[in-house]
Amino acid sequence: MNVDNGYVDVPIEEGTDIKKEILRMKQEKNAVILAHYYQRPEIQDIADFIGDSLALAQIAARSSADIIVMCGVQFMGETAKVLCMDKKVIVPDMSAGCSLADSCPADEFKKFVDAHPGYTVISYVNTTAAVKACTDIVVTSSNARQIVDQLPADEKIIFGPDKNLGNYINMQTGRNMLLWNGACHVHEQFSIEKIIKLKEMHPGAKVLVHPECRQAVQMIADKVGSTKALLDYAVGSDCDTFIVATEHGILHEMVKKCPEKTFIPAPPEDGSCSCNECAYMKLVTLEKLYNSLKYEMPLVHVDADIAREAVKPIKRMLEMSK
Repeated sequence: MNVDNGYVDVPIEEGTDIKKEILRMKQEKNAVILAHYYQRPEIQDIADFIGDSLALAQIAARSSADIIVMCGVQFMGETAKVLCMDKKVIVPDMSAGCSLADSCPADEFKKFVDAHPGYTVISYVNTTAAVKACTDIVVTSSNARQIVDQLPADEKIIFGPDKNLGNYINMQTGRNMLLWNGACHVHEQFSIEKIIKLKEMHPGAKVLVHPECRQAVQMIADKVGSTKALLDYAVGSDCDTFIVATEHGILHEMVKKCPEKTFIPAPPEDGSCSCNECAYMKLVTLEKLYNSLKYEMPLVHVDADIAREAVKPIKRMLEMSK
């Protein structure tokens, strides 16, 4: 069995009803399938739960399943494993990384933290378990401001790795958090000029922007928020047209929730593509999901010592998010 490429590479017998078999094996093995909003539409449709990083962490923490299949990227699987060390956690393609997590190597981040004693360390969930292990509180884009607001006004804070989200929180709260210089390659690429042109073409459209985007893009937004916050805004808004500056996978759920509304993906600066896609998020396919359930591979492994430390800031986040 070949898993050298990060997934189980075994041919599936011709004529197999892949969706039916995934559902059958899920019941047989007491497995739960979790999917991020940025996953392929067919993965979102077959998942038991879809959500942003906060929702998926909360679901994993309270799951009674024996197997958690995380249709997302590596750090999401690690987060689920840290919360559920007694369970099997599977990511159907372990080569699904994250540019934001990669921008914050654990050894370099620890040196940064050690060079600033007396600081409370807040890390975005888009980090490895090793980074979380040298963190005081983990946050997501859904709860970052809520958690920062609970800390004393004079608290010295390190925020990493996303500089754009950290800068957004600083602007919203008047804080002066010390920011790690990291970013998501997808959210960094949105073109403010192309968004403005789309706005001119659709003058009544609302611009929805994720806080991982650059400040210039945030400044032209009608709503800045996490994927879940942007979805909720679109559902509750009287507007019928939206320009969406986050990974375009969220548009699948937006259209399902609001079929009568129009959602336009914001384009990147480079190339002729009309949308901005995370190639890592799109690595998970139905075929890989099928094989991962059938063979219960590839499993997520987290060192026990790292997991023991990493779970503390995650649990603190979950407590502070109630």
